[in-house]
Amino acid sequence: MQEFLSKEFYHNTVSDWGVTLLIILGSIIAGKIIYWFFGSVVKKITAKTKTKIDDIIVDMIEEPIVLALAIIGMWYGLHRLDFPEGWFTFMGKVYHILIAINITWLIARLVDAIIQEYVVPLAEKTESSLDDQIIPVVRKGLRSVIWILGVIVALNNAGYDVGALIAGLGIGGLALAMAAKDSVANIFGGIMIFTDKPFKVGDRIKINGFDGSITEIGIRTSRMRTLEGRLVTIPNSLFTGDMVENVSEEPNRKVVLNLGLTYSMKAEQIEKGIEVLKEIAANNNDLEENVSLGFNAFGDFSLGIIFIYYIKKDSDILGTQTAINLEILKQFGTHGLDMAFPTQTIYHKKED
Repeated sequence: MQEFLSKEFYHNTVSDWGVTLLIILGSIIAGKIIYWFFGSVVKKITAKTKTKIDDIIVDMIEEPIVLALAIIGMWYGLHRLDFPEGWFTFMGKVYHILIAINITWLIARLVDAIIQEYVVPLAEKTESSLDDQIIPVVRKGLRSVIWILGVIVALNNAGYDVGALIAGLGIGGLALAMAAKDSVANIFGGIMIFTDKPFKVGDRIKINGFDGSITEIGIRTSRMRTLEGRLVTIPNSLFTGDMVENVSEEPNRKVVLNLGLTYSMKAEQIEKGIEVLKEIAANNNDLEENVSLGFNAFGDFSLGIIFIYYIKKDSDILGTQTAINLEILKQFGTHGLDMAFPTQTIYHKKED
């Protein structure tokens, strides 16, 4: 057994490799124990306090602490072994990058949790919908900025010349700009939505053949839930190039109803039909007062009456139309006003 443990693999004995493995596993187990301690003990203590900030901090630092202990265990365990000098230099760079990424992860989690816990509820209480649209964009923007800064710090700590790397990106700047022109157009489209405000979250719009309600407005794309229940992701550049119909902004719903009575109807019956329609409109509380009625056509097979009415904004559109149409059928039937349907009368002259 002693002979086996003394054998060397990659410049280190089996016992040295075993101790390193135990150190790494021990650090991971220690991280799991601390994770359990936070969940079972610390969270119960912070839950009793009046403020929520300590609950947020405890909840957000659990996973990063576990990862930090694993990184420390790997660093200590591997540094016990004998490797070429270049390998230790490489491990040092990886170590600095992992530490910076872990800290960045912790900061990003904390900022996002604070926004979710404190800023979002405040925005929901305001009457304006602009803050509801901006907050998701701000959250994504802050996360992106934090991660970009974290990566820069990580590379800088690892010994890389970040300034030279950023300057080197300028060489392919033109190609990148050409490749990203659609993304830039979408971003400008998102800015246009926030400034011009042609619609807001929750509005029903029609664009490019789609009809539905906006569920999210992003800096690059927006999402719509169609009337069929499908989720459609729309590039924001489409809103700058196409006409957008905001259905939610209509003051009322206009309905044009063309009714046809048979040619057997007399003038008095046509007048009666118009009076009946006026009474139906006056007795329906879901209609606006500006109703238009008239005897407007001598059709091929019917005498035309046009009935234009406006359904109030907050009323049930389909339910109101159903009530109006049923009342028309009942009243016209009661007063003997016959509806016309397509017919054709052929007169044949008989020659002697």
